[in-house]
Amino acid sequence: MTYRAPVADMLFAMRSVGMDEGIASGLYADLADGMAESVLEEAGKFANDRLAPLNKIGDRHGTPFKDGVVTSPPGWREAYQDWAQAGWNSLPADPAFGGQGLPLLLNAACSEMWNAANMAFALNPMLSGGAIEALLAHGSAELQNLYLAKIIAGEWTGTMNLTEPQAGSDLAALRTKAVPQGDGTYRITGQKIYITYGEHELTENIVHLVLARLPDAPAGTRGISLFLVPKFLVNADGSLGARNDVRCSGIEHKLGIHASPTCTMIFGDEGGATGWLIGQENKGLACMFTMMNNARLNVGLQGVAIADRAYQHALWYAQERRQGKAPGSQSSEMSPIIEHPDVKRMLMEMRSKTAAARAICYATANALDRAHRLEDAGERKAAHEEASLLIPVAKAFSTDIGVEVASLGVQVHGGMGFVEETGAAQYLRDARIAPIYEGTNGIQAIDLATRKLPTADGATVRNAIAKYRHAAEALSTLNEPGFARAGAILTEAVDALDRSTEWMLKTLPQSPADALAGATPYLRLYGVTAGGAYLARSALAARVALAAGASDGAYGRALRDCRFFVENMSVAARGLETSIVEGAEAINGAFLEAAE
Repeated sequence: MTYRAPVADMLFAMRSVGMDEGIASGLYADLADGMAESVLEEAGKFANDRLAPLNKIGDRHGTPFKDGVVTSPPGWREAYQDWAQAGWNSLPADPAFGGQGLPLLLNAACSEMWNAANMAFALNPMLSGGAIEALLAHGSAELQNLYLAKIIAGEWTGTMNLTEPQAGSDLAALRTKAVPQGDGTYRITGQKIYITYGEHELTENIVHLVLARLPDAPAGTRGISLFLVPKFLVNADGSLGARNDVRCSGIEHKLGIHASPTCTMIFGDEGGATGWLIGQENKGLACMFTMMNNARLNVGLQGVAIADRAYQHALWYAQERRQGKAPGSQSSEMSPIIEHPDVKRMLMEMRSKTAAARAICYATANALDRAHRLEDAGERKAAHEEASLLIPVAKAFSTDIGVEVASLGVQVHGGMGFVEETGAAQYLRDARIAPIYEGTNGIQAIDLATRKLPTADGATVRNAIAKYRHAAEALSTLNEPGFARAGAILTEAVDALDRSTEWMLKTLPQSPADALAGATPYLRLYGVTAGGAYLARSALAARVALAAGASDGAYGRALRDCRFFVENMSVAARGLETSIVEGAEAINGAFLEAAE
Protein backbone atom coordinates (compact mmCIF):
# COMPACT_ATOMS: atom_id res chain seq x y z
CA MET A 1 0.00 0.00 0.00
CA THR A 2 1.46 3.35 -1.04
CA TYR A 3 0.30 6.90 -0.34
CA ARG A 4 -2.39 8.67 -2.35
CA ALA A 5 -2.82 12.38 -1.61
CA PRO A 6 -6.44 12.99 -0.52
CA VAL A 7 -6.84 16.02 -2.77
CA ALA A 8 -10.63 16.17 -2.55
CA ASP A 9 -10.60 16.13 1.27
CA MET A 10 -7.84 18.77 1.34
CA LEU A 11 -9.69 21.08 -1.02
CA PHE A 12 -12.90 20.75 0.97
CA ALA A 13 -11.01 21.50 4.20
CA MET A 14 -9.49 24.59 2.56
CA ARG A 15 -12.94 25.75 1.50
CA SER A 16 -14.34 25.12 4.97
CA VAL A 17 -11.78 27.39 6.66
CA GLY A 18 -12.25 30.31 4.28
CA MET A 19 -10.82 29.71 0.81
CA ASP A 20 -14.07 30.37 -1.05
CA GLU A 21 -14.74 33.54 0.94
CA GLY A 22 -11.17 34.63 0.24
CA ILE A 23 -11.59 34.05 -3.49
CA ALA A 24 -14.81 36.07 -3.48
CA SER A 25 -13.26 38.96 -1.52
CA GLY A 26 -10.05 39.02 -3.53
CA LEU A 27 -7.89 37.79 -0.66
CA TYR A 28 -7.27 34.58 -2.56
CA ALA A 29 -7.67 35.91 -6.09
CA ASP A 30 -4.61 33.86 -7.04
CA LEU A 31 -6.47 30.65 -6.17
CA ALA A 32 -9.47 31.37 -8.39
CA ASP A 33 -10.40 29.68 -11.66
CA GLY A 34 -9.25 26.24 -10.57
CA MET A 35 -5.73 27.32 -9.60
CA ALA A 36 -5.88 25.62 -6.18
CA GLU A 37 -7.21 22.42 -7.70
CA SER A 38 -4.53 22.34 -10.40
CA VAL A 39 -1.66 22.94 -8.00
CA LEU A 40 -2.83 20.27 -5.55
CA GLU A 41 -3.36 17.73 -8.30
CA GLU A 42 0.21 18.24 -9.52
CA ALA A 43 1.61 18.21 -5.99
CA GLY A 44 -0.27 14.99 -5.34
CA LYS A 45 1.29 13.35 -8.39
CA PHE A 46 4.81 14.24 -7.24
CA ALA A 47 4.09 13.10 -3.68
CA ASN A 48 2.50 9.84 -4.83
CA ASP A 49 4.91 8.92 -7.61
CA ARG A 50 8.30 10.31 -6.55
CA LEU A 51 8.41 10.80 -2.77
CA ALA A 52 6.25 8.00 -1.38
CA PRO A 53 8.25 5.18 -3.03
CA LEU A 54 11.43 6.54 -1.38
CA ASN A 55 9.96 6.51 2.13
CA LYS A 56 10.76 2.92 3.11
CA ILE A 57 14.06 3.04 1.20
CA GLY A 58 15.12 6.04 3.26
CA ASP A 59 14.01 4.43 6.51
CA ARG A 60 16.14 1.36 5.86
CA HIS A 61 19.16 3.14 4.38
CA GLY A 62 19.41 6.01 6.84
CA THR A 63 22.18 8.60 6.43
CA PRO A 64 25.58 6.92 6.80
CA PHE A 65 28.26 9.32 8.05
CA LYS A 66 31.98 8.95 7.34
CA ASP A 67 34.84 11.44 7.23
CA GLY A 68 32.50 14.38 7.66
CA VAL A 69 30.26 13.32 4.76
CA VAL A 70 26.58 12.35 4.98
CA THR A 71 25.35 9.94 2.32
CA SER A 72 21.67 10.32 1.48
CA PRO A 73 19.53 7.31 0.51
CA PRO A 74 19.37 6.20 -3.14
CA GLY A 75 17.16 8.47 -5.23
CA TRP A 76 17.12 11.27 -2.67
CA ARG A 77 19.30 13.74 -4.57
CA GLU A 78 17.47 13.25 -7.87
CA ALA A 79 14.06 13.60 -6.20
CA TYR A 80 15.11 16.77 -4.38
CA GLN A 81 16.50 18.37 -7.52
CA ASP A 82 13.35 17.57 -9.50
CA TRP A 83 11.18 18.82 -6.63
CA ALA A 84 13.06 22.12 -6.44
CA GLN A 85 13.20 22.61 -10.22
CA ALA A 86 9.44 22.10 -10.39
CA GLY A 87 9.09 25.21 -8.20
CA TRP A 88 7.65 23.59 -5.08
CA ASN A 89 10.13 25.27 -2.73
CA SER A 90 9.22 28.72 -4.05
CA LEU A 91 5.45 28.33 -3.77
CA PRO A 92 4.74 30.80 -0.89
CA ALA A 93 7.91 32.90 -1.15
CA ASP A 94 8.27 36.59 -2.04
CA PRO A 95 8.21 37.18 -5.83
CA ALA A 96 10.87 39.88 -5.40
CA PHE A 97 13.37 37.07 -4.85
CA GLY A 98 11.98 34.52 -7.29
CA GLY A 99 9.08 33.18 -5.24
CA GLN A 100 5.55 32.58 -6.51
CA GLY A 101 3.83 34.47 -3.68
CA LEU A 102 0.98 31.97 -3.38
CA PRO A 103 -1.02 31.68 -0.15
CA LEU A 104 0.21 29.84 2.92
CA LEU A 105 -3.08 27.93 2.92
CA LEU A 106 -2.18 26.37 -0.42
CA ASN A 107 1.36 25.67 0.75
CA ALA A 108 0.00 24.05 3.92
CA ALA A 109 -1.88 21.48 1.85
CA CYS A 110 1.23 20.81 -0.25
CA SER A 111 3.36 20.54 2.90
CA GLU A 112 0.95 17.93 4.22
CA MET A 113 1.47 15.92 1.03
CA TRP A 114 5.27 16.07 1.17
CA ASN A 115 5.28 14.95 4.79
CA ALA A 116 2.72 12.21 4.31
CA ALA A 117 4.62 10.82 1.34
CA ASN A 118 8.04 11.10 2.98
CA MET A 119 8.44 12.94 6.27
CA ALA A 120 12.22 12.59 6.41
CA PHE A 121 12.53 14.18 2.95
CA ALA A 122 10.11 17.00 3.76
CA LEU A 123 12.09 18.12 6.80
CA ASN A 124 14.76 19.64 4.56
CA PRO A 125 12.57 22.20 2.76
CA MET A 126 10.65 22.84 5.99
CA LEU A 127 13.81 24.26 7.60
CA SER A 128 14.61 26.22 4.44
CA GLY A 129 11.18 27.83 4.66
CA GLY A 130 11.95 29.05 8.16
CA ALA A 131 15.26 30.50 7.04
CA ILE A 132 13.51 32.33 4.21
CA GLU A 133 10.99 33.84 6.62
CA ALA A 134 13.69 34.99 9.05
CA LEU A 135 15.79 36.58 6.29
CA LEU A 136 12.79 38.33 4.77
CA ALA A 137 11.68 39.73 8.11
CA HIS A 138 15.03 40.62 9.67
CA GLY A 139 17.91 40.27 7.19
CA SER A 140 19.78 43.23 5.72
CA ALA A 141 19.26 44.06 2.06
CA GLU A 142 22.77 42.78 1.34
CA LEU A 143 22.07 39.37 2.93
CA GLN A 144 18.67 39.14 1.26
CA ASN A 145 20.10 39.88 -2.18
CA LEU A 146 22.96 37.42 -1.73
CA TYR A 147 21.08 34.46 -0.24
CA LEU A 148 17.29 34.58 -0.68
CA ALA A 149 16.98 33.79 -4.38
CA LYS A 150 19.19 30.71 -4.02
CA ILE A 151 17.32 29.37 -0.97
CA ILE A 152 13.91 30.11 -2.48
CA ALA A 153 14.90 28.30 -5.68
CA GLY A 154 15.99 25.32 -3.60
CA GLU A 155 19.56 25.56 -4.89
CA TRP A 156 20.74 26.10 -1.29
CA THR A 157 19.03 24.93 1.89
CA GLY A 158 18.70 26.47 5.34
CA THR A 159 18.99 25.19 8.91
CA MET A 160 18.07 26.35 12.39
CA ASN A 161 20.87 26.07 15.00
CA LEU A 162 19.44 26.58 18.49
CA THR A 163 20.07 23.62 20.75
CA GLU A 164 23.30 22.93 22.64
CA PRO A 165 24.18 20.00 24.91
CA GLN A 166 23.60 21.99 28.10
CA ALA A 167 20.70 24.03 26.67
CA GLY A 168 17.77 22.05 25.34
CA SER A 169 14.61 24.13 25.52
CA ASP A 170 16.29 26.66 27.84
CA LEU A 171 17.86 29.09 25.37
CA ALA A 172 19.09 31.25 28.25
CA ALA A 173 21.85 28.67 28.77
CA LEU A 174 23.37 29.06 25.28
CA ARG A 175 27.19 29.35 25.19
CA THR A 176 28.05 29.65 21.47
CA LYS A 177 30.08 32.85 21.03
CA ALA A 178 30.16 35.53 18.35
CA VAL A 179 33.03 38.01 18.30
CA PRO A 180 32.78 41.08 16.02
CA GLN A 181 35.70 41.46 13.60
CA GLY A 182 35.29 45.14 12.78
CA ASP A 183 34.43 44.50 9.12
CA GLY A 184 30.78 43.61 9.56
CA THR A 185 31.49 39.93 10.17
CA TYR A 186 31.61 37.87 13.36
CA ARG A 187 33.67 34.87 14.42
CA ILE A 188 31.35 32.09 15.60
CA THR A 189 32.62 29.36 17.94
CA GLY A 190 30.63 26.67 19.71
CA GLN A 191 28.65 23.46 19.33
CA LYS A 192 25.06 22.83 18.29
CA ILE A 193 23.15 19.56 18.46
CA TYR A 194 20.02 18.11 16.84
CA ILE A 195 20.53 20.14 13.66
CA THR A 196 18.20 18.80 10.98
CA TYR A 197 19.96 18.50 7.61
CA GLY A 198 23.01 20.25 9.06
CA GLU A 199 25.11 18.34 6.53
CA HIS A 200 24.03 16.69 3.27
CA GLU A 201 24.96 16.50 -0.40
CA LEU A 202 21.58 17.44 -1.88
CA THR A 203 22.66 21.04 -2.60
CA GLU A 204 25.97 22.83 -3.08
CA ASN A 205 25.58 25.11 -0.07
CA ILE A 206 23.86 25.05 3.33
CA VAL A 207 22.94 28.31 5.08
CA HIS A 208 23.00 27.92 8.87
CA LEU A 209 21.07 30.36 11.06
CA VAL A 210 22.83 30.26 14.42
CA LEU A 211 22.01 31.67 17.85
CA ALA A 212 25.09 32.96 19.68
CA ARG A 213 26.23 35.46 22.31
CA LEU A 214 28.35 38.57 21.88
CA PRO A 215 31.20 39.09 24.40
CA ASP A 216 29.32 41.84 26.25
CA ALA A 217 25.84 40.36 25.87
CA PRO A 218 23.37 40.56 28.76
CA ALA A 219 22.66 37.33 30.59
CA GLY A 220 19.74 35.11 29.66
CA THR A 221 17.63 35.30 26.54
CA ARG A 222 18.10 39.10 26.36
CA GLY A 223 21.68 38.48 25.24
CA ILE A 224 21.10 36.23 22.25
CA SER A 225 21.83 37.28 18.67
CA LEU A 226 21.13 35.52 15.36
CA PHE A 227 23.80 34.99 12.70
CA LEU A 228 23.93 33.65 9.16
CA VAL A 229 26.79 31.18 8.77
CA PRO A 230 27.09 29.51 5.34
CA LYS A 231 28.83 26.19 4.78
CA PHE A 232 30.68 27.83 1.89
CA LEU A 233 31.39 31.56 1.91
CA VAL A 234 29.63 33.44 -0.87
CA ASN A 235 31.38 35.93 -3.12
CA ALA A 236 29.84 39.28 -4.04
CA ASP A 237 28.71 37.92 -7.41
CA GLY A 238 26.88 35.01 -5.75
CA SER A 239 29.49 32.36 -6.60
CA LEU A 240 30.83 30.06 -3.90
CA GLY A 241 34.14 30.74 -2.23
CA ALA A 242 36.15 28.97 0.46
CA ARG A 243 34.78 26.43 2.91
CA ASN A 244 33.70 28.09 6.16
CA ASP A 245 34.93 26.92 9.55
CA VAL A 246 31.86 24.80 10.31
CA ARG A 247 31.52 21.04 10.15
CA CYS A 248 29.34 18.12 11.13
CA SER A 249 31.04 15.93 13.74
CA GLY A 250 28.42 13.19 13.86
CA ILE A 251 24.79 12.25 13.39
CA GLU A 252 22.24 10.88 15.83
CA HIS A 253 20.83 7.35 15.56
CA LYS A 254 17.13 7.93 16.10
CA LEU A 255 13.86 6.11 16.69
CA GLY A 256 12.44 7.40 13.41
CA ILE A 257 12.97 9.80 10.49
CA HIS A 258 16.09 7.76 9.72
CA ALA A 259 16.68 9.42 6.34
CA SER A 260 16.85 12.91 7.86
CA PRO A 261 20.41 13.59 9.07
CA THR A 262 20.28 14.98 12.61
CA CYS A 263 23.70 16.53 13.05
CA THR A 264 26.07 17.78 15.71
CA MET A 265 27.63 20.94 14.29
CA ILE A 266 31.01 22.35 15.33
CA PHE A 267 31.75 26.02 14.68
CA GLY A 268 35.32 27.28 14.95
CA ASP A 269 37.82 24.40 14.82
CA GLU A 270 40.22 26.77 13.05
CA GLY A 271 39.55 30.01 14.87
CA GLY A 272 35.92 30.67 14.16
CA ALA A 273 33.31 30.41 11.44
CA THR A 274 32.51 33.61 9.58
CA GLY A 275 28.99 34.84 10.23
CA TRP A 276 26.80 37.86 9.58
CA LEU A 277 24.31 39.40 11.98
CA ILE A 278 20.61 39.01 11.20
CA GLY A 279 18.55 41.78 12.78
CA GLN A 280 19.97 43.65 15.75
CA GLU A 281 22.52 42.57 18.32
CA ASN A 282 20.94 40.88 21.36
CA LYS A 283 17.58 40.68 19.53
CA GLY A 284 18.11 37.25 18.03
CA LEU A 285 15.32 35.52 19.88
CA ALA A 286 12.69 37.63 18.12
CA CYS A 287 14.30 36.75 14.79
CA MET A 288 14.41 33.07 15.63
CA PHE A 289 10.75 33.07 16.65
CA THR A 290 9.95 34.08 13.07
CA MET A 291 11.52 30.78 12.01
CA MET A 292 9.96 28.82 14.83
CA ASN A 293 6.40 30.00 14.22
CA ASN A 294 6.73 28.95 10.59
CA ALA A 295 8.22 25.63 11.67
CA ARG A 296 5.60 25.00 14.37
CA LEU A 297 2.73 25.16 11.91
CA ASN A 298 4.64 22.89 9.56
CA VAL A 299 5.33 20.42 12.38
CA GLY A 300 1.59 20.43 13.11
CA LEU A 301 1.07 19.56 9.46
CA GLN A 302 3.52 16.69 9.93
CA GLY A 303 1.15 15.33 12.56
CA VAL A 304 -1.74 15.59 10.11
CA ALA A 305 0.34 14.04 7.34
CA ILE A 306 1.61 11.03 9.25
CA ALA A 307 -1.89 10.44 10.63
CA ASP A 308 -3.38 10.40 7.14
CA ARG A 309 -0.63 8.08 5.86
CA ALA A 310 -1.20 5.69 8.77
CA TYR A 311 -4.96 5.79 8.21
CA GLN A 312 -4.67 5.00 4.51
CA HIS A 313 -2.39 2.06 5.28
CA ALA A 314 -4.66 0.71 8.02
CA LEU A 315 -7.78 1.10 5.87
CA TRP A 316 -6.20 -0.88 3.06
CA TYR A 317 -5.09 -3.62 5.46
CA ALA A 318 -8.49 -3.83 7.12
CA GLN A 319 -10.14 -4.32 3.76
CA GLU A 320 -7.71 -7.11 2.82
CA ARG A 321 -7.24 -8.96 6.10
CA ARG A 322 -9.89 -11.60 6.94
CA GLN A 323 -10.47 -12.82 10.46
CA GLY A 324 -13.49 -14.26 12.29
CA LYS A 325 -17.13 -13.59 11.51
CA ALA A 326 -18.48 -10.06 11.73
CA PRO A 327 -21.88 -9.60 13.40
CA GLY A 328 -24.67 -10.23 10.91
CA SER A 329 -22.39 -11.82 8.30
CA GLN A 330 -24.16 -14.42 6.12
CA SER A 331 -20.96 -15.57 4.41
CA SER A 332 -19.40 -18.95 5.09
CA GLU A 333 -15.97 -17.34 4.83
CA MET A 334 -14.09 -15.20 7.34
CA SER A 335 -15.00 -11.51 7.26
CA PRO A 336 -12.69 -8.67 6.31
CA ILE A 337 -11.73 -7.14 9.63
CA ILE A 338 -13.15 -3.79 8.52
CA GLU A 339 -16.60 -5.31 9.08
CA HIS A 340 -15.94 -5.80 12.81
CA PRO A 341 -17.33 -2.93 14.91
CA ASP A 342 -14.18 -2.37 16.95
CA VAL A 343 -12.04 -2.09 13.84
CA LYS A 344 -14.58 0.33 12.36
CA ARG A 345 -14.31 2.34 15.56
CA MET A 346 -10.52 2.52 15.32
CA LEU A 347 -10.61 3.53 11.67
CA MET A 348 -13.25 6.20 12.29
CA GLU A 349 -11.22 7.55 15.19
CA MET A 350 -8.14 7.69 12.96
CA ARG A 351 -9.94 9.47 10.14
CA SER A 352 -11.92 11.95 12.25
CA LYS A 353 -8.92 12.95 14.36
CA THR A 354 -6.93 13.50 11.19
CA ALA A 355 -9.71 15.66 9.74
CA ALA A 356 -9.94 17.76 12.92
CA ALA A 357 -6.18 18.31 13.07
CA ARG A 358 -6.12 19.21 9.37
CA ALA A 359 -8.89 21.77 9.87
CA ILE A 360 -7.04 23.41 12.78
CA CYS A 361 -3.79 23.65 10.80
CA TYR A 362 -5.52 24.97 7.68
CA ALA A 363 -7.44 27.52 9.78
CA THR A 364 -4.09 28.67 11.20
CA ALA A 365 -2.66 29.06 7.70
CA ASN A 366 -5.75 31.02 6.66
CA ALA A 367 -5.33 33.36 9.64
CA LEU A 368 -1.68 33.90 8.70
CA ASP A 369 -2.71 34.71 5.12
CA ARG A 370 -5.20 37.28 6.37
CA ALA A 371 -2.55 38.77 8.66
CA HIS A 372 -0.27 39.25 5.63
CA ARG A 373 -2.78 40.07 2.90
CA LEU A 374 -5.65 42.13 4.33
CA GLU A 375 -5.51 45.85 3.59
CA ASP A 376 -7.01 47.15 6.82
CA ALA A 377 -4.40 47.41 9.61
CA GLY A 378 -6.90 46.58 12.34
CA GLU A 379 -8.06 43.46 10.51
CA ARG A 380 -4.47 42.37 9.93
CA LYS A 381 -3.73 42.79 13.64
CA ALA A 382 -6.77 40.73 14.63
CA ALA A 383 -5.82 38.01 12.16
CA HIS A 384 -2.24 37.96 13.48
CA GLU A 385 -3.53 37.55 17.03
CA GLU A 386 -5.86 34.74 15.93
CA ALA A 387 -2.98 32.96 14.18
CA SER A 388 -0.75 33.38 17.24
CA LEU A 389 -3.47 31.85 19.41
CA LEU A 390 -3.86 28.88 17.08
CA ILE A 391 -0.19 28.08 16.41
CA PRO A 392 0.52 26.23 19.70
CA VAL A 393 -2.75 24.32 19.28
CA ALA A 394 -1.94 23.46 15.67
CA LYS A 395 1.52 22.24 16.64
CA ALA A 396 0.71 20.33 19.83
CA PHE A 397 -2.78 18.97 19.22
CA SER A 398 -1.98 17.85 15.68
CA THR A 399 1.27 16.13 16.60
CA ASP A 400 -0.38 14.35 19.52
CA ILE A 401 -3.02 13.21 17.04
CA GLY A 402 -0.29 12.01 14.69
CA VAL A 403 1.11 9.71 17.39
CA GLU A 404 -2.32 8.50 18.50
CA VAL A 405 -3.46 7.72 14.96
CA ALA A 406 -0.18 6.03 14.02
CA SER A 407 -0.47 3.90 17.17
CA LEU A 408 -4.01 2.92 16.23
CA GLY A 409 -2.70 2.03 12.80
CA VAL A 410 -0.36 -0.51 14.38
CA GLN A 411 -3.29 -1.84 16.41
CA VAL A 412 -5.48 -2.33 13.34
CA HIS A 413 -2.70 -4.47 11.87
CA GLY A 414 -2.58 -6.59 15.01
CA GLY A 415 0.62 -8.57 15.40
CA MET A 416 1.66 -7.67 11.87
CA GLY A 417 1.69 -4.02 12.90
CA PHE A 418 4.60 -4.79 15.20
CA VAL A 419 6.53 -6.27 12.29
CA GLU A 420 8.55 -3.74 10.31
CA GLU A 421 7.78 -5.24 6.91
CA THR A 422 4.19 -4.01 6.94
CA GLY A 423 5.28 -0.37 7.25
CA ALA A 424 2.82 0.52 10.02
CA ALA A 425 5.57 0.70 12.64
CA GLN A 426 7.55 3.29 10.67
CA TYR A 427 4.68 5.77 10.84
CA LEU A 428 4.59 5.49 14.62
CA ARG A 429 8.38 5.79 14.88
CA ASP A 430 8.42 8.82 12.58
CA ALA A 431 5.45 10.47 14.29
CA ARG A 432 6.97 10.31 17.76
CA ILE A 433 9.47 13.14 17.24
CA ALA A 434 6.86 15.70 16.24
CA PRO A 435 5.51 16.34 19.79
CA ILE A 436 9.12 16.94 20.89
CA TYR A 437 10.94 19.17 18.43
CA GLU A 438 10.28 22.84 17.62
CA GLY A 439 9.24 23.28 21.24
CA THR A 440 7.82 20.31 23.12
CA ASN A 441 4.08 20.09 23.41
CA GLY A 442 4.34 20.96 27.08
CA ILE A 443 6.05 24.20 26.05
CA GLN A 444 3.27 24.81 23.52
CA ALA A 445 0.74 24.44 26.34
CA ILE A 446 2.68 26.91 28.48
CA ASP A 447 2.87 29.33 25.54
CA LEU A 448 -0.88 29.06 24.99
CA ALA A 449 -1.71 29.58 28.65
CA THR A 450 0.75 32.32 29.56
CA ARG A 451 1.28 34.31 26.35
CA LYS A 452 -1.63 33.69 23.99
CA LEU A 453 -4.70 33.64 26.22
CA PRO A 454 -3.97 37.09 27.75
CA THR A 455 -3.56 38.65 24.27
CA ALA A 456 -5.75 41.77 23.97
CA ASP A 457 -6.88 41.19 27.58
CA GLY A 458 -8.44 37.88 26.56
CA ALA A 459 -10.48 39.35 23.69
CA THR A 460 -8.79 37.16 21.05
CA VAL A 461 -9.62 33.86 22.71
CA ARG A 462 -13.12 35.03 23.65
CA ASN A 463 -13.80 35.95 20.02
CA ALA A 464 -12.61 32.52 18.94
CA ILE A 465 -14.85 30.81 21.49
CA ALA A 466 -17.81 32.84 20.21
CA LYS A 467 -17.16 31.49 16.70
CA TYR A 468 -17.00 27.93 18.03
CA ARG A 469 -20.28 28.46 19.86
CA HIS A 470 -21.94 29.68 16.68
CA ALA A 471 -20.77 26.56 14.83
CA ALA A 472 -22.06 24.30 17.61
CA GLU A 473 -25.47 25.96 17.66
CA ALA A 474 -25.74 25.73 13.88
CA LEU A 475 -24.84 22.04 14.03
CA SER A 476 -27.80 21.41 16.31
CA THR A 477 -30.14 22.63 13.58
CA LEU A 478 -28.65 20.45 10.83
CA ASN A 479 -31.33 18.32 9.23
CA GLU A 480 -29.37 15.10 9.56
CA PRO A 481 -30.03 12.13 11.91
CA GLY A 482 -28.06 12.38 15.15
CA PHE A 483 -26.80 15.90 14.65
CA ALA A 484 -29.08 17.56 17.20
CA ARG A 485 -27.32 15.45 19.83
CA ALA A 486 -23.91 16.16 18.31
CA GLY A 487 -24.66 19.89 18.39
CA ALA A 488 -25.63 19.68 22.05
CA ILE A 489 -22.40 17.83 22.90
CA LEU A 490 -20.32 20.37 21.03
CA THR A 491 -22.13 23.21 22.81
CA GLU A 492 -21.25 21.57 26.13
CA ALA A 493 -17.61 21.40 24.98
CA VAL A 494 -17.64 25.10 24.10
CA ASP A 495 -19.13 25.87 27.52
CA ALA A 496 -16.34 23.87 29.19
CA LEU A 497 -13.71 25.69 27.14
CA ASP A 498 -15.29 29.03 28.00
CA ARG A 499 -15.31 28.32 31.75
CA SER A 500 -11.78 26.88 31.68
CA THR A 501 -10.49 29.89 29.77
CA GLU A 502 -11.90 32.31 32.31
CA TRP A 503 -10.41 30.19 35.11
CA MET A 504 -7.00 30.25 33.42
CA LEU A 505 -7.11 34.01 32.87
CA LYS A 506 -8.06 34.59 36.50
CA THR A 507 -5.68 32.05 38.03
CA LEU A 508 -2.53 32.80 36.01
CA PRO A 509 -1.63 36.09 37.73
CA GLN A 510 -2.69 34.81 41.16
CA SER A 511 -1.21 31.31 41.14
CA PRO A 512 0.95 30.60 38.09
CA ALA A 513 1.82 27.08 39.28
CA ASP A 514 -1.85 26.12 39.45
CA ALA A 515 -2.53 27.52 35.98
CA LEU A 516 0.50 25.75 34.49
CA ALA A 517 -0.56 22.47 36.08
CA GLY A 518 -3.67 22.69 33.90
CA ALA A 519 -1.96 23.96 30.75
CA THR A 520 -1.66 20.64 28.91
CA PRO A 521 -5.25 19.48 29.52
CA TYR A 522 -6.35 23.00 28.58
CA LEU A 523 -4.61 22.73 25.21
CA ARG A 524 -6.25 19.35 24.65
CA LEU A 525 -9.62 20.84 25.58
CA TYR A 526 -9.03 23.62 23.10
CA GLY A 527 -8.15 21.09 20.41
CA VAL A 528 -11.16 18.81 20.87
CA THR A 529 -13.47 21.84 20.96
CA ALA A 530 -11.97 23.84 18.08
CA GLY A 531 -11.55 20.66 16.06
CA GLY A 532 -15.21 19.82 16.58
CA ALA A 533 -16.25 23.36 15.65
CA TYR A 534 -14.23 23.35 12.42
CA LEU A 535 -15.66 19.94 11.52
CA ALA A 536 -19.12 21.32 12.27
CA ARG A 537 -18.53 24.07 9.72
CA SER A 538 -17.44 21.43 7.23
CA ALA A 539 -20.53 19.33 7.95
CA LEU A 540 -22.83 22.30 7.41
CA ALA A 541 -21.17 23.09 4.09
CA ALA A 542 -21.29 19.41 3.10
CA ARG A 543 -25.01 19.21 3.77
CA VAL A 544 -25.58 22.15 1.42
CA ALA A 545 -23.44 20.55 -1.28
CA LEU A 546 -25.18 17.19 -0.97
CA ALA A 547 -28.60 18.84 -1.10
CA ALA A 548 -27.49 20.51 -4.34
CA GLY A 549 -26.77 17.11 -5.84
CA ALA A 550 -23.06 16.63 -5.11
CA SER A 551 -21.84 13.05 -4.85
CA ASP A 552 -21.02 11.63 -1.41
CA GLY A 553 -17.19 11.56 -1.50
CA ALA A 554 -15.53 14.22 0.60
CA TYR A 555 -18.91 15.68 1.57
CA GLY A 556 -20.22 12.45 3.05
CA ARG A 557 -16.94 11.90 4.86
CA ALA A 558 -17.21 15.41 6.33
CA LEU A 559 -20.61 14.61 7.83
CA ARG A 560 -19.52 11.27 9.25
CA ASP A 561 -16.22 12.61 10.60
CA CYS A 562 -17.94 15.50 12.35
CA ARG A 563 -20.47 13.35 14.14
CA PHE A 564 -17.94 10.72 15.19
CA PHE A 565 -15.37 13.26 16.41
CA VAL A 566 -17.87 15.26 18.43
CA GLU A 567 -19.52 12.22 20.00
CA ASN A 568 -16.24 10.46 20.78
CA MET A 569 -13.61 13.20 21.23
CA SER A 570 -15.34 16.49 22.06
CA VAL A 571 -17.40 14.61 24.61
CA ALA A 572 -14.25 14.48 26.78
CA ALA A 573 -14.46 18.24 27.40
CA ARG A 574 -16.11 18.11 30.82
CA GLY A 575 -13.50 15.70 32.15
CA LEU A 576 -10.70 17.88 30.81
CA GLU A 577 -12.29 20.91 32.47
CA THR A 578 -12.22 19.08 35.80
CA SER A 579 -8.53 18.28 35.33
CA ILE A 580 -7.79 21.92 34.56
CA VAL A 581 -9.61 23.61 37.42
CA GLU A 582 -9.31 20.92 40.11
CA GLY A 583 -6.13 19.04 39.29
CA ALA A 584 -3.44 21.45 40.45
CA GLU A 585 -3.26 20.30 44.08
CA ALA A 586 -2.59 16.69 43.11
CA ILE A 587 0.28 17.88 40.89
CA ASN A 588 1.86 20.72 42.85
CA GLY A 589 1.43 18.97 46.16
CA ALA A 590 2.84 15.68 44.93
CA PHE A 591 6.04 14.20 46.30
CA LEU A 592 8.08 12.15 43.84
CA GLU A 593 10.63 9.73 45.27
CA ALA A 594 14.14 9.86 43.90
CA ALA A 595 15.08 7.01 41.60
CA GLU A 596 17.21 4.35 43.30
